[in-house]
Amino acid sequence: MTWMRWAPAMEQALYDPDGGFYRRPEGPAGHFRTSVHASPRFARAVARLLLEVDAALGRPEELALVDVGAGRGELLTGVLAELPGEVLARLRPYGVEIAERPAGLPSTALWTDEVPRGLTGLLFANEWLDNVPLDVGEVDEDGVLRYREVDTATGGERLGEPVSAADAAWAERWWPVGHPGDFVEFGGTRDAAWARAVAGLERGLAVAVDYGHTADRRPPFGTLAGFRGGREVAPVPDGSCDVTAHVALDSAAAPALHSLWTTQRDALRALGVSGARPPLALASTDPAGYLRALGGAGEGAELTDPAGLGAFGWLAQAVRMPAPEALAALPGWQTLTS
Repeated sequence: MTWMRWAPAMEQALYDPDGGFYRRPEGPAGHFRTSVHASPRFARAVARLLLEVDAALGRPEELALVDVGAGRGELLTGVLAELPGEVLARLRPYGVEIAERPAGLPSTALWTDEVPRGLTGLLFANEWLDNVPLDVGEVDEDGVLRYREVDTATGGERLGEPVSAADAAWAERWWPVGHPGDFVEFGGTRDAAWARAVAGLERGLAVAVDYGHTADRRPPFGTLAGFRGGREVAPVPDGSCDVTAHVALDSAAAPALHSLWTTQRDALRALGVSGARPPLALASTDPAGYLRALGGAGEGAELTDPAGLGAFGWLAQAVRMPAPEALAALPGWQTLTS
């Protein structure tokens, strides 16, 4: 048996150069379906968001598009296909990912394992933060908050050492616990990862999209899960499956920025994605067009389903720019002070 805290166990299982899950050639699409894989309408919505960011920034001479956790470049490729030539001529696209550069990626796209610095544009992280490794804790019978340790071969767990002062402070601020059996997933590593990513923008909009929660709805028993071959499995950190946990999106938000928390359903609707059926009259005047529109409506409905992909959280943060037009109309924007 090899016992570890969850953060190093996840790091090894997901990213180890010799067998980490995200090093596999099939990529994430071989095991689970994200919004990017569900419909080209998702990339189309991100392209519209990029155009609105471009307009809000005054159409800079060089415009960046940064896809963080780019997988095999599916979103990046889809967005580039939707942009007009005038924007493409100014665009500097980046895919940020630990895996090798995928075949077929447009030659204009730069592939890197670190978020570049000094950029102006849109930074978009779709289902990235949930795979940033984190530790897990539980309050023992004596009221002491301890790390949970995992056997990397079987997924079995046990209580380990008392948590560090930093993790105790994070829990006190963001996920208070105190009774025996209380459970916490420490989000400090995600907060730091997002802060580093946002710091790459000199001006622009940073968006994190993930299954998440906020202080009023913390999951009492945690959210650790595994996925393999399209199915949910036990989160055994042995490299054979994805290991993920939902994101505390309120703690992740970088301070002193104009910020919005919303749902994917509301964000995509604001960006023109609809699940509404086309008018039935179109079936008689343009049958082929009706079928295309009907298929598109089905894809839109899946992306905005409040019980599915539409339940994802969007954290949008504006860095030295006004909110883009479509998202600016959504309620809930606030400027964070701490």
